[in-house]
Amino acid sequence: MSTISASRLERRIGSVFIPVRNIEQARDWYCRLLGITEPCEIQFGHLCILPTAGPDLILDTMPMWGGREPEGAPPIRTPSVMLQTEDLQASYAFMQEHGVSLVTGIEHGHWFVIEDPDGNRLMICGR
Repeated sequence: MSTISASRLERRIGSVFIPVRNIEQARDWYCRLLGITEPCEIQFGHLCILPTAGPDLILDTMPMWGGREPEGAPPIRTPSVMLQTEDLQASYAFMQEHGVSLVTGIEHGHWFVIEDPDGNRLMICGR
């Protein structure tokens, strides 16, 4: 009898999914937030891959995971995505100026949390 000694999974994150209710509005919001100017195509009517320097962010209405329900797939209420910034103060000021929902102020001089229009929470960390 043969036994499998390793899962064969790579030790890296390929992509991160973010549940959204309206794919077009979410795409536009995230592109403004991240300064993405190149076109981001909506695929299969429910997902959009945002190009990033690390793992891609995939916005998805999640039709198989609650997206067909009137309230949509549940948002991520505990930050599981961390976006980095070279200038924490400037990023915080940008969020304030653009009406982004701030969940926290700058904490310990290193991070703060925002909420997207769908209620997903994202952490912003200084380098």
